[in-house]
This record gives sequence, structure tokens and C-alpha cells, in this order.
Amino acid sequence: MLASCANAETGETAQANGEIVATTGPAFPFKTAEVADLEEPWAMAFAPGTATLFVTEKAGAVKLVDTKTGETATVPGAPQVAYGGQGGLGDIAFLPAEASDKLGTRTIYLSWAEAGEGDTRGAAVGKGKLVCTAPTACAIEGLSVIWRQTPKVTGRGHYSHRLTFSPDGKYLYVASGERQKMQPAQDTAATLGKIVRLNLDGTPAAGNPMAEKGGVTAEIWSMGHRNILGIDWDAQGHLWEIEHGPAGGDELNLVKPGANYGWPVRSNGDHYNGDPIPDHEPNDGFAQPALSWSPVIAPGDMLFYTGDQFPAWKGHALIVGLGSQAIVDVAIEGDSAREVTRHEFENRLRAIAQGPDGAVWVAQDGKGAKLLKLTAR
Repeated sequence: MLASCANAETGETAQANGEIVATTGPAFPFKTAEVADLEEPWAMAFAPGTATLFVTEKAGAVKLVDTKTGETATVPGAPQVAYGGQGGLGDIAFLPAEASDKLGTRTIYLSWAEAGEGDTRGAAVGKGKLVCTAPTACAIEGLSVIWRQTPKVTGRGHYSHRLTFSPDGKYLYVASGERQKMQPAQDTAATLGKIVRLNLDGTPAAGNPMAEKGGVTAEIWSMGHRNILGIDWDAQGHLWEIEHGPAGGDELNLVKPGANYGWPVRSNGDHYNGDPIPDHEPNDGFAQPALSWSPVIAPGDMLFYTGDQFPAWKGHALIVGLGSQAIVDVAIEGDSAREVTRHEFENRLRAIAQGPDGAVWVAQDGKGAKLLKLTAR
């Protein structure tokens, strides 16, 4: 059985073993154009209201791509990052409420791996201002840390640190990986292996499931997660996340407040050394995945498609795969999900974004990566 994190981070190619659970699309429903070259891209987001795409690169750079002209530029003001393993510069997000057809000045959020005392590290989230004086002249100013994973631990894996805002724009949700330590995912005194729900300034949001307990426990929205690498909202305003399983058992979960998704007590995969983990079962006390994969797809990112350019994708989750090297198309049916098809590429895929015209943008993984624009045939 394939190991999700191994395929995701070492560059190994996923091998079929006769247990494929979904069909492969017979033909791409899109045209593909290479737009820019990138070095280890990790996340990307359009500044709302514009055609300007911002991309984080793992070693610590923020790149700007004017998708109308293809011009690129580096955006100064990014934080110092603990680069190595799975760590480095992470997600990037903008407030939807600040949408404008001019870049101007707007709020920017970034996440990254941050060094601690001794040989420890943890994810951090910062808030600052993006100040643009021309279409390809932007800088990040006043960036300051508003949230940190607790505690910082050794190792360089499973930061997760994906960001999303609630549909009403009032709250920031942060995916916090369990840092390959497993047991902290079940410890409510730690934010490892959790999704946290924060005010826009990084403080715990009122009404969180354990708000009355104070401290970092008051930040927790859901728990029992492993390594979340995609998080987004469906058309009904429900939050979903995609996470890496161990050897098998990648999961797509509908996120509910106070829910426990079972890691490391339950998983549809096994430990890398072959030791079994009890599978998810009804009435086992844990939230069940809406969909799981064995062999794994090794997800890199996810979005819900809302555009008109690809009608067959509207309302679907599009998951880009590292080990699977594919866009995995998943239909959502209430609380459940099913894989429709997957569109295979020749490279590992790390990040996905939807453009203002409904085109889909995909970033390959690793050094010498390409930024691809997918448009309807």
C-alpha cells in the first residue's frame, strides 16, 4: 500500500497496485498553457477583484504573476522561514471583503514554518499589508505573527498551515498538522492535529467548542487530524478538508465544530512499518471520512470550483495530487462524496486556484516547476 507522505514529499512516483478506486478521465476537458516558472511553489491566491496571482515559494519568496501579461516579480517583505523537509513558506490569503479591481493596499495573511528554541519548529501565521504602487510593484509591510502552533516540536514535517476565511469573512480558520507526533492530535492542551478558528487578529473566536477552557484549547474547532493540505468551503457554506493518511487512508472530511476525526486512534491506513491501525467504523465515537483513498492520492491542495468555464466541475472539489500527479474531481452529495474521475499529468501538482474568469490555475511541485493555466476547449 502506498505511503501518502512518502509519495508526497520524496518525489517517488505512485505505482498502481490493482486497487485503484476511481477511473481516469479519457481526455482532458481543458487546454493547458505554461505561464511562468516557479521554484518549489507551495500555495497561491488571486488578490480578490484582480487578475494578479500571488504565489508562495517554499524557500521563502512571494512571487507576483500578472496573469494578463505574464509578467512576474518578487514581492519583498516575506518572513524568515525554517526551510527544510516539509517546512518553509506556506499559505497566502486575502480578505474577500477587500476585493477591488486595483491592487492598491490590502490585508495579507501568510503562514510559514518558524524556528523555535533548540531544534524545534512550528507553524506561524502572520498578518500585514500588501502595498502595490504599480501592477508588478508590490511589497509586504508590517507583517507580524498573530498565531503560533502550540507546542513547537522537533522534526520538519506535517505543518499543514492552510488558511481560509469563513464565508461571512469574520473568522480565520487555520489547519494545524500534528507534526508527525501523532498523539498530540488527541490532546486538547495542544493545537497540533487540529483546525483552529480565530478572529481576524488571531485571537480565539467566541463560540468555539471549548472556548470556556481558555488558553490554546479555546482556539480548537475540530481535532484528530493528521496532515491537512487542502481546506475550502462548498456552495452551501460547509467547510471541507483533505488530509494525508499514513500508508493508505487519505481522507476528505466534512468539518464540524467539536468533531474528532480519529487520528491516530483510527485510520483507513496503516503505520509505515506495517503495524495496523483500526479502520474507521460507524459508531466508533469518531467522525467518519466522507471519502478515503487506498492507495493514496497524496493531496497537495483543494478548492471548490465556482466558475462557469467548466460546467461539469461546478460545485465539485478539485484536488491536486502529488504522488497521484492528477486533478481528482470529487462530487459532493450532502454529507458524502464520490470521486468522479481524475485527470493525470506528467508532474506532481502542489497548488490550485480559480481565476476571475473561471480558468483553473495549477502549480507543479518542486524545483523548476511550471505555473499552468487550464481553460475550456
